[in-house]
Amino acid sequence: MAGRLSIVADKVGVSEATVSRVLNGRPGVSQATRDAVLTALDVLGYERPTKLRGDRNRLVGLALPELGNPIFPAFAEVIGGALAQQRFTPVLCTRSAGGITEAEYVDLLLDQHVSGVIFVGGLFSERAADHSHYRRLEAIGLPVVLVNAAIETIPFARVSCDDGLAMEQALGHLVSLGHTRVGLLLGPQDHVPSQLKLDAARRIARGHGQDFDPALVVHSQYSLEAGHASTARLLEAGATAIACASDMLALGAIRAVRRAGLRVPQDVSVVGYDDSALMNSTEPALTTVRQPIEPMGRAAVDLLARMITGQDAPPQELLFEPELVVRASTAVRR
Repeated sequence: MAGRLSIVADKVGVSEATVSRVLNGRPGVSQATRDAVLTALDVLGYERPTKLRGDRNRLVGLALPELGNPIFPAFAEVIGGALAQQRFTPVLCTRSAGGITEAEYVDLLLDQHVSGVIFVGGLFSERAADHSHYRRLEAIGLPVVLVNAAIETIPFARVSCDDGLAMEQALGHLVSLGHTRVGLLLGPQDHVPSQLKLDAARRIARGHGQDFDPALVVHSQYSLEAGHASTARLLEAGATAIACASDMLALGAIRAVRRAGLRVPQDVSVVGYDDSALMNSTEPALTTVRQPIEPMGRAAVDLLARMITGQDAPPQELLFEPELVVRASTAVRR
C-alpha cells in the first residue's frame, strides 16, 4: 500500500500523508485535491476504498440469472425502484445461454467502480459452480447482498425466503387434501434452495413415521420445458400430487399431466413456488407458495445502502416467511 501512496502522490504532486488523508476520509484536504487524488487512483487503475466509490458515482450492480422466469423481472422492478429512492442507479446484468457470464459481469461492474452489487438467484446457490468472482469481491471489500439461499462458505449478507417452510406449507396443503403419494419436482441437485426443500420433505416424512420414497423426487433445470420432461417419472411412480420448486416447473408439470391424458386437479394436483406474475390467470389458476418479493427486495437494498455508507449490517441472513396461496390447481384426492 505504501508503494501505491507514493505513486499516487507523485502523480498528483502532493505528499503521501495527503493521499492517506483522502483515502481514509479525513478532513484537512481541499475538495480540489481530494478530487485529484481520486482521479489519479482511477487513471492508475487502483481500486478506490469502498467508502469512496460512491464519490465517483452511485452505481449499483443488479445481477439476475435470466428474465424469462417472471419472478426475476419482479425482483428487478422492486429492487430497481428501491435503489432509485435511495439515489442509486442500478446496472442490470442478465445472464443468457452463450452470453456474458456472471464472472464477466463482475469484471464489467468493477470497471464501472460500482458502489455495491445485489445478486438475485445467482451462482452462489450452486455448490458445483465456480465461485472465484465472489472471492474477488470479498477480497476487495465491495458491499454485496445475495437474494436467495447461498452455500455456507460465501460470507456475504443475504436475504432469503424460508425454503423449508415453503415445502412444509405445500406438503401440508396436499396431505390435508388426502394425497399420500406426493411427487417433488425440484431444481438441480447442487442447488441450495432445492436441497433445503428436499431436507424439509424428508423431515416431514420422518415426523409422520413414513418412509421417504426417492422415486417421488425428480431434479430438473428451472424451466417450463424441463418441468414437462421430468414430470413423466413422477406420474410413473404413482404421484397423485406434485410440489414444484418454481412456478415455471409447475406449469411444465401441468402440461405433462395433460399430455398423459390426465386432468389437473381432478387426477393430479400441482403446487408451484414463487407466485410470479399471471399465476392467477393460468388454466387452472395455480396454487403456489408466494415469496414476499416486495419486502425482500427492499430489505436487500437497505442492507446494501447501510454497508456502502459504512454502517454495520444486520445478521448475515434475513429469512422471510412464504405464504401458501390456494387456487384451482389442487383438489381433494378422489
